[in-house]
Amino acid sequence: MRVIFMGTPEFSVPVLEALVAAGHEVAAVYCQPPRPAGRGKKDRPTPVHARALEMGVEVRHPVSLRAGEAQAEFAALNADVAVVVAYGLILPQAVLGAPRLGCLNIHASLLPRWRGAAPIHRAILSGDAETGICIMQMDAGLDTGAVLLREATPIGAEETTVDLHDRLSEMGARLIVEALDRLPDLVPEPQPDTGVTYAAKIDKAEARIDWHRPATEVDRRIRGLSPFPGAWCEVAGARVKLLRSRVVAGHGAPGQVLSGFTVACGSGAIEVLEAQRQGKRAMSADEFLRGAPLPEALT
Repeated sequence: MRVIFMGTPEFSVPVLEALVAAGHEVAAVYCQPPRPAGRGKKDRPTPVHARALEMGVEVRHPVSLRAGEAQAEFAALNADVAVVVAYGLILPQAVLGAPRLGCLNIHASLLPRWRGAAPIHRAILSGDAETGICIMQMDAGLDTGAVLLREATPIGAEETTVDLHDRLSEMGARLIVEALDRLPDLVPEPQPDTGVTYAAKIDKAEARIDWHRPATEVDRRIRGLSPFPGAWCEVAGARVKLLRSRVVAGHGAPGQVLSGFTVACGSGAIEVLEAQRQGKRAMSADEFLRGAPLPEALT
């Protein structure tokens, strides 16, 4: 098929690669514009932008698709279908209706659960047993379109957002290729009205660890916010990000260090497996403890 690809972050790159590998003609790639990054604050292309250039595919990065000129340029590509994954802009109806077969979205949740911006984070933070990928026909609503394909996957007991992100990215790449192959035979399944939840964008204010919460909640916060923005606590007055953990047996005052990097919570305890001091690289708990022993309690 002749495809327009619309995506921006690292999550979207395997999808672009899979479409090309499957023999589809990518007419153009749409992504967010380059933005200042790094010490020099020079404009840096997004991961999809950089990969598309390496692959020799035309890249477009309009700041909006609401203008008539941008919509006309999109329609002029005469695409069979648009594949959208973590693009970052609202698609007006004129864009949604331009490709012959419409726009298909790869969404990282089992819709209608976790519509919105941060479905991977929210699934872990909420203690969901499973999540997955949906291939959805896009409409004017927020992740409200009919689902063409879905596949579930369990969330591991020690899995972080970055771990799950990578698995779901590869799953989405595989499923969209299957969806395009089977598109004439797929029956759209309208989303039910029950079970709808919204995955609000992650706020950095959520990242401070409250040791008075149960160990299961503290563990989910650490794993769900890893690596960004990173759940954190204070260790001897310095902010430390906690990036990996697991629930373990133990009890004590909230924040009390029981042994090694095992910390008591409101009920139960967690063992920190990976942490990061400000300005330093992430390191295993053993490496971290070799640098300096922990105080009696964390705050």
